Amino acid sequence: MKKIFAPVALLIGTLAFAQEKKDSADAKVNEIKEVTFVAKKPTVESKVDRTVFNVANSSILAGNTTWDVLRMTPLVSVDNNDALKAEGESVTVYINDRKSVFTGKELKEYLQTIPADNLMKIEVITSPSSRYEARGTVINIVLKKRDDEGFKGSVTLNNRQNTQNSQYTNLNLNYHKKSFTQTLVGSYSDNVWVQGNSFVNTIYENNQITQGSTKNIYRGKNPSLSSTSEYELNDKNNVGVIFELYQGKGNNSSELESSQFTNNNFTFLRNQSQISDNMYRNFGTNVFYKYYDKEKNKILDINLGTNYNGQSENSYFVRNTAFTNATELQELGVISDAENRNYYIKVDYTQPIGKNGGNFEVGGKMDFNNNVVPNDLYGDLLDGLSTHDVFHYEDNLNSLYANYSKTFFKKLETRVGVRYEYIDFKMRQDVAGTSRRDSYGAFLPDFLVKYSFSDKYDISLTYNRNLWRPWYSEFNPFMTPNSDGFYSRGNMNLLPNPSDRYYMKFGFMKKYFVSARYTFTKQDYWQANVTEGNKFIFEPTNFLGKVHRINLYANTNQTFFKNKLNVNLGFGWNYLDNSDFNTRNNLSGATNYLSFWAGSGNLTYTNLFNKNINVSGWVEVSNQNSGNSFANVTNVFHNISITRIFPKTQMEASLQLMNIFARPNFDSTSFSQIGSFRNSTRSDWHGFALTFVKRFGNQKVKENTKTGAEKNSGGGK
Repeated sequence: MKKIFAPVALLIGTLAFAQEKKDSADAKVNEIKEVTFVAKKPTVESKVDRTVFNVANSSILAGNTTWDVLRMTPLVSVDNNDALKAEGESVTVYINDRKSVFTGKELKEYLQTIPADNLMKIEVITSPSSRYEARGTVINIVLKKRDDEGFKGSVTLNNRQNTQNSQYTNLNLNYHKKSFTQTLVGSYSDNVWVQGNSFVNTIYENNQITQGSTKNIYRGKNPSLSSTSEYELNDKNNVGVIFELYQGKGNNSSELESSQFTNNNFTFLRNQSQISDNMYRNFGTNVFYKYYDKEKNKILDINLGTNYNGQSENSYFVRNTAFTNATELQELGVISDAENRNYYIKVDYTQPIGKNGGNFEVGGKMDFNNNVVPNDLYGDLLDGLSTHDVFHYEDNLNSLYANYSKTFFKKLETRVGVRYEYIDFKMRQDVAGTSRRDSYGAFLPDFLVKYSFSDKYDISLTYNRNLWRPWYSEFNPFMTPNSDGFYSRGNMNLLPNPSDRYYMKFGFMKKYFVSARYTFTKQDYWQANVTEGNKFIFEPTNFLGKVHRINLYANTNQTFFKNKLNVNLGFGWNYLDNSDFNTRNNLSGATNYLSFWAGSGNLTYTNLFNKNINVSGWVEVSNQNSGNSFANVTNVFHNISITRIFPKTQMEASLQLMNIFARPNFDSTSFSQIGSFRNSTRSDWHGFALTFVKRFGNQKVKENTKTGAEKNSGGGK
């Protein structure tokens, strides 16, 4: 910790002292002729139902993608499987208030195609209203909207040095004239990631211990293109269309060394090599119509869209296993070619009710998904492995919601809402013949109450009922080999995870916030481990049992030196009661009661020495504990960036340092009925990057987000 905070503190202290001396000297030389006050949003805003990360003018954007900035967003973390979390829980991602169809690694790949230079802000909505298709916390990524006349844009060139070198380039073009706006964004990346992994798996029966390490090198080339066209029919009606095209072509090589002992007796020594080629393609469309009556604050928003996602992969394994008296050579290939199609229509309507500030919001969505996943295995197959099958998954998810919000006595803000969702889904395997069809509905209520004692003191309370559904790929029971020498498959019998969340926040002096959150669930599904013959298998499994989670969090945002230095600090304590969960699932080695600390800090310094130099720093203390998995190591992530702006030529140059004092290591242990499983992953998120940006045209922007009426409809924003 001292290695992290000492250089950062020294850097900021030096900059602050130098800037103060510079400002004082300038003041003595020049008489004050005019005072101009420019309102500037703080980098981090804490609101009743969300935390807002205002990054539009921050040097943190230079050379980064949207995925990189998300990793540095307050309350947000990324686990070793590249899954986004907020306060330790899974999230739903929106872009400009439109839900993303991606999750997990697919979401990461997509967000890496969106340049951070397009970001206006990131909203971490911890208490979303029923308008959102939320499975917990919502992350809403708000992009910039350029509305000045003429042609403008930017070109970005980035070179990043991690273990190996990667390059990224981006082109932004925008044209606006009268009622028509056209935006075109293209990017290309050539990335190399190197990741090390080690594991120790212990099976209680016969004290079987398997340990080993892998080294993975991934190379990927990813072009992308997006187009947004918008036309204002008149002062009340807008229409538009969005096209998004993304392709990822890559290859992965992996080397494994592992050994196994049973009751302290040697079982085998194994070496494995893997080579994989993969291709990802995505094409999405969205046609939208918006009616907005500014005088009456009535809004009608209609969206129709489609998404196509294709994923093909060909992996080849060569496994050499040495037993006590024999050696076995096994060659195995895996071919997968998945196609996923999504169609949807969404309607939202908002209008005021009565003359006393009430607001009513209603809407619904119809969602159709069709996923086809053919899998093939060839080569030397073990018993119990299928050579070919095709997995089909289809669903129709329909939802309706209503919200009502109103302010009483100018001090009491209220919002009450309910969302009803009904899903009908079916799945099957063509060869194995297994199938499942099911349907269910769920009411998901929420409410929000905020009372302002004065303009400096307020308290709020929110409640949300959430439902987390399994992703289609988690149902697929076809078994495939992994790079660590084990196997993975899905589970057709997975159940959704309902949870209840209570959240209270107290704010004072508009700078200090203290919050408490309680979350309760009585069933969930997590990755479990089973053995079948000589195969060790990872699969998601339903776990019944109560889990109580309590979070206490404190946050402050401060500005210094005429708003040039902005500092946001957050610190939290987390407590988990897993006693019932562990007992009911016979997790004898797991910890029943767990507490841990977490914290983060963001700081930005604008126009250092009045030389158009911007400095930003970020640090996060992270522990990843969830379900049947517990962290063994506390990670301290950090990032420092310095950007020099050249106004006359509209150019920028940036240097970014990523985790230079300590390389991230995700080390955790998972427990199941049969044993414990420790996994340690050394991330490649470290090194430095150089970025050059050339802008042209008028760069004036405005927020591409909700109108005033929509903001009020959410309650307490």
